[in-house]
Amino acid sequence: MRIPTTFGQYVEGSSPVHKLDAKAKMGLVVAVTVALFSVNRFAGLAVLAVFVAGSVTLSRVPWGYALRGIRAVSFILLVTLLVHALRWNPVGPVLVHIGPLAIDADGLKTGLFFALRIMLLVIGTSLLTLTTTPLQLTDALERLMRPLSRVGFPAGDVAMMLSVALRFIPTTAEEADKIIVAQSARGARFDEGGLLRRARAYVPVLVPLFVNLFRRAEDLATAMESRCYHGGEGRTRLSESHMCTHDWTVLGCGVAALLALAVWM
Repeated sequence: MRIPTTFGQYVEGSSPVHKLDAKAKMGLVVAVTVALFSVNRFAGLAVLAVFVAGSVTLSRVPWGYALRGIRAVSFILLVTLLVHALRWNPVGPVLVHIGPLAIDADGLKTGLFFALRIMLLVIGTSLLTLTTTPLQLTDALERLMRPLSRVGFPAGDVAMMLSVALRFIPTTAEEADKIIVAQSARGARFDEGGLLRRARAYVPVLVPLFVNLFRRAEDLATAMESRCYHGGEGRTRLSESHMCTHDWTVLGCGVAALLALAVWM
């Protein structure tokens, strides 16, 4: 069975990760990101991989959903691996020769290190959106950016825009899949010919997709205006989220452990 597109989409659940406050999860994501870009050994990546895998397991989110985001960055992973693995006339032991270029052990090791770093970053950040509703994300972002409103920064509007963008990522992907299937039924071929021909084949997909995006944006703006939405000022909430002792404990212990790992590794 085909796994639906879930990158950026909330997966309902009642796990400890789902119940953790959104601000605490954002803090842990930031700490994981800092640790990933601070460690310079495979041992550090292995520890972070265990942390990320444990978080996914604890969230009870299917692994197929958690790994879905890797497909979106597969090209970046391949380029990262090749850029670091390929050497011009290397002097050391060579694994594979490709004309004047070659792949040696050190280059391949470096490429794998950076590719694994990107994979862990994608899985860790996607877990935030998979276990947090768009409403919770909006509330957390607005509260975190609230101090900037004193200098005129529209924290409420920015948080709302980010929330709407996250909400419509899976909707846009599903609509693109439907248009591709419809065009394929009409005889369109997306896997034949060279790169330029394949790019042209996607024009009948992009045009209706963008038309539907603009139509949906206009409908959303009309709906918000009819409900008297005028930004974050004076806005009320049905449910208020507050950091409790459990959230602070998890955030403090997690950040301390991740920063210690970043310094040690």
